[in-house]
Amino acid sequence: MKAAVAHEFKAPLCVETVAQPNVKPGTVLVKIAACGVCHTDLHACHGDWPVKPKMPLIPGHEGVGTIVSKADNVVHLSIGDKVGIPWLHSACGHCEHCLQGDENLCPSQQNSGYSVDGGYAEYCLADANYVVKIPDNLGFVETAPLFCAGVTTYKALKVSEAKPGQWVSIVGVGGLGHLAIQYAKAMGLNVIAVDSGDSKLALAKELGADHCIDYQTLDPAQHIQSQFGGVQAVICTATSKAAFDSAYQSVKRGGKCVLVGLPNDALPIPIFDTVLKGISVIGSIVGTRQDLIECLEFAAAGKVRAIVTTQPLANINQVFAQMQDNDIQGRIVLTMD
Repeated sequence: MKAAVAHEFKAPLCVETVAQPNVKPGTVLVKIAACGVCHTDLHACHGDWPVKPKMPLIPGHEGVGTIVSKADNVVHLSIGDKVGIPWLHSACGHCEHCLQGDENLCPSQQNSGYSVDGGYAEYCLADANYVVKIPDNLGFVETAPLFCAGVTTYKALKVSEAKPGQWVSIVGVGGLGHLAIQYAKAMGLNVIAVDSGDSKLALAKELGADHCIDYQTLDPAQHIQSQFGGVQAVICTATSKAAFDSAYQSVKRGGKCVLVGLPNDALPIPIFDTVLKGISVIGSIVGTRQDLIECLEFAAAGKVRAIVTTQPLANINQVFAQMQDNDIQGRIVLTMD
């Protein structure tokens, strides 16, 4: 089968022929139709994070396709089922986090396209208990980004505990942020979008943002505090220190600053203000299988749509270059044609 393989950190990926995996107990083999490209894939291939991925590596954790083979002990899935393979490839199922319904926090978890091979390939082996079925009315290309960008932002909004009618700020209108705006509106929240440039802010408005702020012409935190009294929650998808500082300062007393972007720099938290104002700073990492099912249901109901551009698998290195240049609107999805 063809696959895009990282052989060493910071080197171009090689699109090459590799052995097709065989099913083993508890697994299914998925013929990949499409796979979204996430910034995490670039971090994995560059070895940017403290916990390093395996090498060589087939990246990709937004792979979607059709089950073509399954182990005999897999009884809840059928050949021909449309499924997606998310970041959470598997969890132990018996630690305190798994038992409490927080499987995304399992310390023994395996991650698609990081600790195990992922979806930048014609076929991908997956744990049958952790793939999620795709609603019949959703196509592969439009659904692929929901298996990471979608569930990540949906979960972050759940974690924020913001209630319908309250104000939330979405910092960054990129691959994650453009979906966060839509989920927030579908959940009955009022949305402030923060980014720069006419195209990004026009997109935010088109997707339902009630108020847009260009951080190059206005101080977002100052504007939000003066005009809205602060927001109940901010979802920070950006990765710069300046974006985090602004996001934190825009939260009202008793509000929550939810972080999903992963910067390389340390981000100092103002302890004095955090204590006196009762502000919560929360990390939110992807979501559980149930979160993913819920986020797909919003899309199936027509309330959320990923903005995608397709590229063939062979163009993955050009896609990574675009990502490094911040030259992508929405999400790029690789197709295996």
